[in-house]
Amino acid sequence: MEALKIVSRERTERLAWLSKIELKDKEKEEITLQLNRILEAFKTLDELDLSGVEPTFHVVEMVNVFREDQVRESLSQKDALSNASKAKDGFFVAPKIV
Repeated sequence: MEALKIVSRERTERLAWLSKIELKDKEKEEITLQLNRILEAFKTLDELDLSGVEPTFHVVEMVNVFREDQVRESLSQKDALSNASKAKDGFFVAPKIV
């Protein structure tokens, strides 16, 4: 089945340039064909009657479970640093990240 020409070769070249991907001529043709096939497959969704379907953000209904905040005693500095591989002057020592 030949896909419709929704994405042109020029559009594929532009997408490759924006993505900083170097493509050979054969790869450009293959990707253009693949993108058109993908978009053609999505066109089948336009044929569905979704008038009674409510929009959703998640396919699985999600419910957040919150607990009440409770004021409790926190860890002491000594306990917090007890498992640290390196500590100095009461602080965690971590490698420098630049």
